[in-house]
Amino acid sequence: MASPARLTTTLELPRLLPTEWGAYLTRTLASADRLFDFMAVLAAAYAADAIHLALRRQPSSWGNPSARLLCAAAFAMTFVFLLDRRGGYQSWRSLLAIRETERALRVTLQSFSFAVVVVYFCAVPVSYPTIALAVILVPVLLVLERRGFCRLLRGLRSRGFGTRRAIILGTSSAARRLYTTLLDSPKFNIEPVAFVEEGATTGATEIYECSYRRKHSAKVLPGPLEPELFRRLGASVLMVAESSPDSQTMQRTMIEAEEMGVEAHFVVDNFLAPGMRVDYIELDGILLAHLSKECNRALYDFGKRTLDIVGAVLGLILLAPIVPVIAFLIRKTSGGPVFFSQQRAGQAGRLFTMYKFRTMHQAAAQYEYSPVGGGDPRITPVGRFLRRTSLDEVPQVLNVLLGDMSLVGPRPEMPFIVDQYTPSQQQRLAVRPGMTGLWQISGDRAFPINQSPEYDAYYLEHRSLFMDVAILLHTILRAPQGV
Repeated sequence: MASPARLTTTLELPRLLPTEWGAYLTRTLASADRLFDFMAVLAAAYAADAIHLALRRQPSSWGNPSARLLCAAAFAMTFVFLLDRRGGYQSWRSLLAIRETERALRVTLQSFSFAVVVVYFCAVPVSYPTIALAVILVPVLLVLERRGFCRLLRGLRSRGFGTRRAIILGTSSAARRLYTTLLDSPKFNIEPVAFVEEGATTGATEIYECSYRRKHSAKVLPGPLEPELFRRLGASVLMVAESSPDSQTMQRTMIEAEEMGVEAHFVVDNFLAPGMRVDYIELDGILLAHLSKECNRALYDFGKRTLDIVGAVLGLILLAPIVPVIAFLIRKTSGGPVFFSQQRAGQAGRLFTMYKFRTMHQAAAQYEYSPVGGGDPRITPVGRFLRRTSLDEVPQVLNVLLGDMSLVGPRPEMPFIVDQYTPSQQQRLAVRPGMTGLWQISGDRAFPINQSPEYDAYYLEHRSLFMDVAILLHTILRAPQGV
């Protein structure tokens, strides 16, 4: 790997700090984030009450719409307060926003637990069916509202409102993933505009985001990182994504960046072996790291299996009307069997038979690398639609009921691919494979599963029932978009 381009400075360079207008806009948007969440929770709570009244076909025991609205507003304020206390309005963003949704689900449970206590002890005339309906509506509307808010932020950022422009030093896989993450994190308020690498040819290379559409890209520029480059690009942030430099190099870069008004960040290398996890303790300003032990997950495993069974049964009931339609289209357009079965490697490498709707022509080989795009000639016209909407995976609810798969987890792969796994990829066999997971709702789905092990590693480290529900919710919301 080429040595990192050195940052050269001049004391006469004007400081490249964000404008006061940008800082004011950032504060305004942070307040708007809380306001939009409040309105979404208020609408969900009030809608739950309205739906319950419509189903009962009886007048409300309240008799006063204003009182019901006031109660919903009080609940929404409690929700936003608890979400704020749990860090829900921090500027950073987790992988694919799953942790944000997981946090919202936890706060939903806390808020409704508090609401049940208030209703019981204060004799507030709110029915428990209304509360049950709101438990479902609140997270759904909240996720939809947050997706819309992020689109609004992206629109503002693309027009330069309150955005800080960043240069990424390095072109490693970490640098490329950082580029995609920054583009997908409008709350972080940083727009990556270029990569810099020592020895690169001017304008010869572009790096695209990791997504299906690949709408955004940035040029790779040659080093060194001179002040004129920051001035020309209007950049005020430096992201160092090369291999971790020694302490002297890091200190020098930080000082030089500070002198020219550039805010510097470093991507820290993970020094641990695959499968090892670390916890941190802050001791009077000293950050201590130690290896963490796997906690007892018996309760989680029981809850996950319960979620799998309930979710699979509900899925069968809800999707039953479209199964005959899909079967008819497959037989009508390509002939042959409706279903496709294949041996896959499950938990601990145990083989099982996985079921799918057939999406490829009968002449296609049963065991070879799966298509990575809709233009693959092996895919039938109906199969192209089924794969894009993930409807081809519906028969796997049978695998879930049989216990071979879970609703959420790493995707199972064919045995010949598992035989080629590296030690880091072997981690994904530690849990039961799933119908959906982080990789399925990412832009990296356009590439083979085994090329994106970080999604499985992230899930293995942070998995919980709330995360499983969050992934399911994101999958349901993304499926109609065909991504």
